[in-house]
Formats: sequence, C-alpha cells, structure tokens
Amino acid sequence: MQKPQLSFWQIWNMSFGFLGIQFGWGLQMANMSPIYKYLGASDAQIPLLWLAAPLTGLLVQPLIGALSDRTWGALGRRRPYFLVGAILSSLALIAMPNCSTLWMAAGLLWILDASINVSMEPFRAFVADKLPERQRGTGFAMQSFFIGVGAVVAGMLPYILKNWFHVSSETSAGNVIPLNVRISFYAGAAAFLGAVLWTIFSTKEYPPENLEEFYRAKKTRAGFGQLVAEIFSALREMPATMKQLALVQFFTWLGLFCMWLHFSNAVPIIFGTDDKDSELFKRGAEWAGVCYSVKDAVTFIAAFGLMFAARKFDRRRIHGVCLALGGLGLIATGFIHGEAHKDWLLVALALGGVAWASILSMPYAMLSGALPAARMGVYMGIFNFFIVLPEIIAALTFGPLVKNYLGGNLVQAVMAGGFFMLLAAVMAQWVKLPPAKQEVPSGRINA
Repeated sequence: MQKPQLSFWQIWNMSFGFLGIQFGWGLQMANMSPIYKYLGASDAQIPLLWLAAPLTGLLVQPLIGALSDRTWGALGRRRPYFLVGAILSSLALIAMPNCSTLWMAAGLLWILDASINVSMEPFRAFVADKLPERQRGTGFAMQSFFIGVGAVVAGMLPYILKNWFHVSSETSAGNVIPLNVRISFYAGAAAFLGAVLWTIFSTKEYPPENLEEFYRAKKTRAGFGQLVAEIFSALREMPATMKQLALVQFFTWLGLFCMWLHFSNAVPIIFGTDDKDSELFKRGAEWAGVCYSVKDAVTFIAAFGLMFAARKFDRRRIHGVCLALGGLGLIATGFIHGEAHKDWLLVALALGGVAWASILSMPYAMLSGALPAARMGVYMGIFNFFIVLPEIIAALTFGPLVKNYLGGNLVQAVMAGGFFMLLAAVMAQWVKLPPAKQEVPSGRINA
C-alpha cells in the first residue's frame, strides 16, 4: 500500500496521545520513590518495589503488540488499546496518591504500569502503520516532542503547585503523601485520558490491504496458544539489526534505571540529608522533579535537532554521542555537593535529556526499516524485552549491591548508571543497518 504523505497537523494529532501517556510516566518516575519512602520503605526495598514497571512491560507489550496486529474493528487496529489503557491508567493515577500503606502503592503501581503499557506499545507501531518510510523519522520525533512536554509539566507539577499556587507540601496523619503531589496525580489522570481521546477522535487508521485474507489468517491463529506461539516465532526470526540494537538497549536502560531508581532520593543526599521527615529532604525531592523537567525540556528540543542532524550523519554515531553525553551527566552528579550548587544538577540532567531524545527516536528509526510490516506490533513489543530485562536485573540486584558494595551511597548508584550508558554508546557503533536504510528519511512534511 502506498501511504500518502501526512501534513504537520495530521502527524501532530496522531502523536498527541503520547502527551497524556508521558503524564503517567513522568508523575510515576519523579514521585514513586519518594512516595514509597513516605509510606515507610527503606532504600534497600525501593528497587524491589519498582519491579512492577519492567515485569508488566515484559508481559504486556508483546501480547498487546501481537493482539493489535490481529485487530480490526470500528476503532481500527491500535486505537482500541489506546482507549482501554488510558481509562485504566487514569483510574490508577487517581487512586495512587491516596494509598495509606506500602503494599497498596506497590499493587497500584502494577496496575498503573500494565495500563500505561496497553496504551503505549501500539503507539510505536502506529507510526509505522500511518506514515510512509520517509516520514517515520518525523513521526518518532513528534512522539519525542510530546514525551518531553508531558514529562516537563508532570515533573514540575508538585513544585509549581507549592511555589506558584501555595499548595501545601505538608503531610498529615490522615495522608502521608503531600497535598501538592496528590493534586498533581489527579491532573495527570485528566491529561492522560484527554490527550489519548484527542488522538482517537482526530486520527483514522488504514484497514488491512486485503480484509478477507486478514480475517482468514486471524481465524487460523485464534486462541492464546497461537498468540504466544507468534511471539516465540518472531523471537526466533528476529532481524539481525534488531539483535544488535537489543544489546545497546540493554545497557542503555540499565543506566536509565539506575537514575530512575535513585536520583530522586540521591538529590536530598547531595543537599546534605537522608532524613525523609526533614524540610531539606522535601526540597531535595522537589528539586529532583525540577531536574527531571529540565531533562525533558531538553528532550523535546533535541528531538527535532536530531532529526535534522540525521540527514548528514550516521544515526549510530549520533546515538553514540548522545548516550555518551547522558552518561557523563550522570557521572557528574558525584562531583556536586550541597544545595548551594543545585543548579549544576540541572546541567547534569540536561545532558541526560539529549540522551533521552535519542533513546526515544534513534533506535526506533533504525529498527522500523528492518521489520516486516505485518509483524510491526509484535516486534515493537518484543523490542521492549531489552528494555525491561535490565530493569528486572536492576530491581533484583541493585538494592543489595548498593547496600553491600557502595555502602548505601545512592549518589554512586546514579554514577554507575552513567558508566552503563557509556558502554551502550560504544556498542551502538557496531550496529549494522540494512543497506537500503542507511540514510535516514528527510522527515519533510507538508505545512
């Protein structure tokens, strides 16, 4: 099928749902470690409590990808999953800040992560479904733009509510989670659902080229067993480019998970305290959210810069440079001391924003051209294996490692993430792209 070139606003509309998805991720990433700590978790417990994210992604994304490949109905192929995931995610976001016990928060995180994954996975395949090859770079860059915008606002919300609107950050016996954090989650729930609905109602999907053949093939592959078999079949037949990118992803996300697990609680230590009840700890946790927002602000600016740079330079080299900058930023956190020098943390995380922009676009731009169109959903889901497997390893091992080998030093744990990203930057240079895909599409779009 010859897909028509879409206008700027058509690509905008089809990507807008990612703004809402990132509200969910952004609130979770910036606030869950402090929420766990408010509810009584120790530093050693927090990595295990984060297991929800990788495990749900490992299970949900390939299944949703395979299911969406076989779906066609009134809402199309991918949009039914956008909608179901958005509704469930919004409900979980409303419930999360009202948790009174640690086990409730951990259980809700499983539900939230599973729901976000239901919405998010089909969005990657959606770009390949809707856009011709020459516009896919633009499509992934647009997703990165909305990821950046959503994460900036989500990460800043508790800080904005407290400092601009004077919403209290105090805890109480009735709710140990601060009011400004609770309101941020409520706002995130509304933004998530609203943004996904915008994409659902503004963007149509192309039907399968041969509907009769599609329905006939669907009948022969009916049942959960066939669904699982399809995933294992795709694993066995994985393209060479995807295998090489998988190793890059593995070490990249090992580094990212070091940051997400520990940065929010490492900043208060950099400020000079690990007492969760102190005002200095709260200021440190809030500043960590600001740092994440700066990272994500850089992300959506850098995403478009990367698209233009990719016209002249090898994508592998670009990705390697970006990963190296992010790694150096995380390592730099170990050389920053005291609240008086907190602005340097913004610089460190800004470098992480350059890396994040590339992580969100370059691997997918390299990968999409190597995948068969009929299996786009399942392969995008399988690609997630190499994101969540390192997260599972980190969640199971980093707690004891930090305690026993780093003396409980969370700042050094963040620095370790930087070294993993540097390793990924080196490995990216050995990825072999299909000959026909060596040159990135220009991403030219109609005004």
